[in-house]
Amino acid sequence: MLAAENLPEATVSTSLKGKKVAILATDGVEQSELEKPRQALDAAGATTHLIAPKAGTIQAMNHEEKGSKLKVDRVLADVKPSEYDALLLPGGVANPDKLRTDQHAVQFAREFMLSDKPVAAICHGPWLLVEANAVAGRTLTSWPSLQTDIRNAGGNWVDSPVQEDERLVTSRKPDDIPQFNEAILRTFAGVAGTDAQVDVASQQSFPASDPPPGPSAIGGEGAARS
Repeated sequence: MLAAENLPEATVSTSLKGKKVAILATDGVEQSELEKPRQALDAAGATTHLIAPKAGTIQAMNHEEKGSKLKVDRVLADVKPSEYDALLLPGGVANPDKLRTDQHAVQFAREFMLSDKPVAAICHGPWLLVEANAVAGRTLTSWPSLQTDIRNAGGNWVDSPVQEDERLVTSRKPDDIPQFNEAILRTFAGVAGTDAQVDVASQQSFPASDPPPGPSAIGGEGAARS
């Protein structure tokens, strides 16, 4: 865990005590984009869980080189968005590319957006939000190669170290992590949305008795800001 005295002043002054943050990732995640925001969240008092489609560990990457094996706290199939106050989506090319083909992961992210809970995504992380049809009407940033996907999905892409659109926080790359951390700590500290809201959204769009929806079933404007 990162010592409080080594954190920026804005970080230290932001308390997230009692908040639970879901970190959704899988093999290929960019290690710094997961670990550094997680350290900042933990230091601010949040409880963070690394959630993945499989149990055990996931393989992190340092750009094109293999990094550490990261311990998974909870398996995606066993968790609900209503258990958490906010969602963090780290990047890495392979990580979101795999998650956006997993309908449980797509729905998990979509339900956070439907419930208006805070979501933060960096680098390639917004790919999952595009797949969830959750960027229409939003202004966000990302790794530059995603800009056409975001615009085609109805979003407004900007080239900025950090972009805040209400409770959606996005950044471009690992170099932006200091600004990204400050923004997510501010946004996550002001958590909105209730468990009841997310449970209703879940029942409307993804009843527990139904199989995960296909891409066509996830469409529509429910996750976009009206």
